[in-house]
Amino acid sequence: MDIKTIIKEMTLEEKVTLTSGKDFWKTVDIPRLKIPSMFLADGPHGVRKMADSTDHLGKNQSIPATCFPPALTMSQSWNPDFCQTMAHALGLEAKAQHVHVLLGPGMNIKRNPLCGRNFEYFSEDPYLSGKIAASYVRGIQENGISACIKHFALNNQEYRRMSIDSIVDERTMREIYLTAFEIAVKEGAPKTLMTSYNRVNGIYSNEHAHLIKDILRKDWGYTGMIVSDWGGNNDRVQALIAGSNLEMPSTCGDTNRDLYEAITEGDVDEKILDASIEPIIRLALDTHKNMVDTPTSFSVDEHHQLAQKAHEESIVLLKNNQILPLCSDKKVSVIGDFAHRPRYQGDGSSIVNPTRLDTITSLIEEYPLSYQGFAQGFHRLDHPSKKLRDEAVRLAQQSDVAILFLGLDESSEIEGSDRAHMKIPENQITLLQSVRQVCPKVVVVLSCGSAVETDWDEMCDALVYAALGGQAGARAILNVLCGQVNPSGKLTESFPMRYEDIAASHYFPGREATVEYREGPFVGYRYFDTSNIPVKYPFGFGMSYTEFAYHNLTIDDNGVLFTIQNIGQMAGAEIAQLYVSANNSHVYRPKKELKGFQKIFLHPGELQTIHIPFDAYTFRYFNTYSGSWEEESLTYTIFIGASISDVRLEGTYAHRGTSHKILDQRDELPSYFSGNVHDISDSEFEALIQRPLPISNRPFYRRNRLRVDMNTTIHELRYAPGWTGRCFSRAIDVAIFWLKLRKKRYQANFLANGIMNLPLRGMSRMSGGVISQKELDGLIIAFNGACFKGFKMFFHSRKLKRGADHRSGNARSV
Repeated sequence: MDIKTIIKEMTLEEKVTLTSGKDFWKTVDIPRLKIPSMFLADGPHGVRKMADSTDHLGKNQSIPATCFPPALTMSQSWNPDFCQTMAHALGLEAKAQHVHVLLGPGMNIKRNPLCGRNFEYFSEDPYLSGKIAASYVRGIQENGISACIKHFALNNQEYRRMSIDSIVDERTMREIYLTAFEIAVKEGAPKTLMTSYNRVNGIYSNEHAHLIKDILRKDWGYTGMIVSDWGGNNDRVQALIAGSNLEMPSTCGDTNRDLYEAITEGDVDEKILDASIEPIIRLALDTHKNMVDTPTSFSVDEHHQLAQKAHEESIVLLKNNQILPLCSDKKVSVIGDFAHRPRYQGDGSSIVNPTRLDTITSLIEEYPLSYQGFAQGFHRLDHPSKKLRDEAVRLAQQSDVAILFLGLDESSEIEGSDRAHMKIPENQITLLQSVRQVCPKVVVVLSCGSAVETDWDEMCDALVYAALGGQAGARAILNVLCGQVNPSGKLTESFPMRYEDIAASHYFPGREATVEYREGPFVGYRYFDTSNIPVKYPFGFGMSYTEFAYHNLTIDDNGVLFTIQNIGQMAGAEIAQLYVSANNSHVYRPKKELKGFQKIFLHPGELQTIHIPFDAYTFRYFNTYSGSWEEESLTYTIFIGASISDVRLEGTYAHRGTSHKILDQRDELPSYFSGNVHDISDSEFEALIQRPLPISNRPFYRRNRLRVDMNTTIHELRYAPGWTGRCFSRAIDVAIFWLKLRKKRYQANFLANGIMNLPLRGMSRMSGGVISQKELDGLIIAFNGACFKGFKMFFHSRKLKRGADHRSGNARSV
């Protein structure tokens, strides 16, 4: 039976039920029509399938799986072919656990280093992000299951992520924040895409017809399934009309009734629903067909070794004063808590229960080093300890080289919370200063999921950016330190001198209703390079134990040709990068933009010719006047470099473009034409977005009081008219205070960011039926001051729900 025939056989109730989850992780099955249920599991860098399908908060550990390096680390490999190999293994493990849709990769742009979820994302550059993401999708889906690219779109901060409104101009949105998704869709062909929590220009992403219908479906030709982020559905009916297919998780029938009534009352044509369920049925049938005779295991050893190789491809050597690789005759001490308890992944929904976990202290004696011992050195939560520091100093005094393992702790980089600053903990810097005074050579291995300020790097002789290495990262680090592996990773985000140098530092995060993308397209290196702002470590930078020479650039209509030779004494890999500059452009543009790259491995003396082709993304810009992608007829400068700031070859190319009419906006947008976007006025930003600025503060109707509704956050209840709402919010404040007092930082952060920023609708959407929509409506009435009426409605609705559950066996649908 084909899909259209199946749909004709379905009742309206079955159709409606199919567009919402069966429980927290599974979709609805309809046995009489042989429509199977699908299991969706987190998994950007490892499968996170909970043994108990009702354990949506992750109170228990998930089924063991290989923890590969997260996206930020893998992007530093600049190697899509290897990323596809790793992703194939990731998909194989998902299939072995009977996961039909793996929720990854995450591919939002790193607009600001403080975004708490940056470790799940690839880069500040959309071209690189898109190419790596497409390779992930292909690798995962080679197993017959579905990848799920996320979060579509402009989810670039965690603070108030479920209600914040991202205010952005169309051109910046298209060129910076959607291009990565476009490349992943067109080159990877993902079967599933997840919308983001936030609003974009006033409309929630999951019900944003312009994003979903106009761009994703029409412009890019996407035909796969679209799923909401968990609890991210705001208006079920509007989401259906906009083109979103599946709401997750189950709301136990609450939103099903809204949709059922809208169709039966004629507000929505049933044909829209029919079209919406087609991708769901297609994916369910497709993935289940590919689950036949699926192995239920995988080679733990082989995948562990692959995770090690992945990290070796991605480690970035930022500084080396002729100390690395380490010599066997040097006395070496290991200092730092991360050497014994590695920081190998971020926290939140992507956390993986690894099949095993390597540590530096358990492996180092296998290496040809004169190992002197280990000292913890510091508490990772930044509690000062003179005792630990003194122990480390005594050990360092006995050594020729001290290797310090520094970085950010788990609670600093976590879903639902943004970092407060770009610094590493002060107790680690103090430790580095103390060790520097007593040890002649110091090597720092840095573990974190996004850029940090490194003004302390003058105190070390070598700096190795390990990022987050996955479960096998320790051996990869040791192999690099000892020269068994030549580091070949390069940065995919800029390391600024200080946080204030970042273009978006003035505009991040949005504090109340909106976050304004006033910097436009000048994100990351696009800003630093255009405005001549010095950085500590530039985009695309990474050192090697050998040297490479670039020669003989030729440019034609097909792209560029040039040669690279390894002129050093050690075999190694180089990442050549192609940047393009539009000379005398009539539209504002960054000075240089990445438009191609290639990674090659060369033996000493070996020379290789490299071809990097021009493609559909090389010369284009989005013309807001015509509403289309166009190319200017200009002379372009082509740069071939080892990084954005290390140009080795340069040439020009006269390109015949497509542009017809371009608006001259130099008078309206002078800051954007100069690249000086650090402090954009209201009037200039309004000229950029071509409309008045939306109201960005809370809608108080009188002093310190606001009307509570579904999208009021729990934090905002402190301004509720009713004392019950204010007490509810303040009670969580007290809980946060006591948790911090008891040094339970993780739990305190979870309440402060994961709960306080939760809209009230999340209490219904995310509770799996514990709080129904009717019960929530009662609470909202109480929070608005009508305490007796609200709680009467709450308890009456609860009584009716329990009666319905008892009669139906808790199988509420419509």
